[in-house]
Amino acid sequence: MAKAAVEPDETHGAVSLGAEIRALRKVKGLTLTDLAERTGKSIGYLSQVERDITKPSVKVLQEIGDALGVDSGWFYPPGESVDPRERRFIVRARNRRRLSYSKLGQTDYLGMTDYLLSSNLEGQLALGITTLNPGASTGDDDYSHEGEEAGYVLEGSIDLTIDGETFRLQAGDSYSFPSHLPHRFVNPADENAVFLWAGSPIIFHY
Repeated sequence: MAKAAVEPDETHGAVSLGAEIRALRKVKGLTLTDLAERTGKSIGYLSQVERDITKPSVKVLQEIGDALGVDSGWFYPPGESVDPRERRFIVRARNRRRLSYSKLGQTDYLGMTDYLLSSNLEGQLALGITTLNPGASTGDDDYSHEGEEAGYVLEGSIDLTIDGETFRLQAGDSYSFPSHLPHRFVNPADENAVFLWAGSPIIFHY
């Protein structure tokens, strides 16, 4: 059951449910037509949802979340009620949203967990935190995408491969590179590796 909605307070510029759905859809690289095909809802209906003209039921919100690769809780974070004055700018530790990158959903199968630390995906920059279990990686293949990214290792060590060259990073080390270069993260140690990262929200595309 999805958590009850916190009504947006427009006087404080809070991000509305419709804006959250629209921002996530765009970050995923989907058109309204794509979303309509995935949910079986009409383009007109979804457009009204994104403009906050229509309030979707819990069931429909779950369907939209499934189509966008997130749990419906993404739109209403868990924990105590979110102060609508904070929703646009602040993320409390208890309200972090977990990221998904594909139709497989979350990345447990890789031994990786990712949480979004920035308050939304509407801007040009996203901040997050990743934990790689011992021996885990971002996958067996290098990947690339538009934008730039940078990060800082908080705990453990990471082997970061960029354009065919591998670097061993320890706690306290940092990195930055253009994301169009093929890259991959691996935890080579027998303890968790944790790192903060910042980059273009486009990295969340399917």
